[in-house]
Amino acid sequence: MPRYLVERTFPDGFPIAASSEGRSDCIRIAARNAELGVTWLHSYIAEDGRTCFCVCEAASPEAVRRAAARSNWPVDVLTQVSVLDPNFHLDLPADRREKERP
Repeated sequence: MPRYLVERTFPDGFPIAASSEGRSDCIRIAARNAELGVTWLHSYIAEDGRTCFCVCEAASPEAVRRAAARSNWPVDVLTQVSVLDPNFHLDLPADRREKERP
């Protein structure tokens, strides 16, 4: 499944509070996204409290945009990304690491 990084700007600040109400908001958004085949994996909130970077999986960028629209969330930048996990390389047997070096 393709993975996307979504950059969003909330001029009045990120709308989900770190509270039980915020937890309910997250559950509602995740369920709404799932109806469109979009899985919200996690988000990062910038220090300014207005910029958010969300990571999700979806069949297409259009599905991500549709899911965002259903929650009235902006999509400033949408980029398909892949995962680079340094632990993947650390877990390789030593003989394989040596063979894979350029």
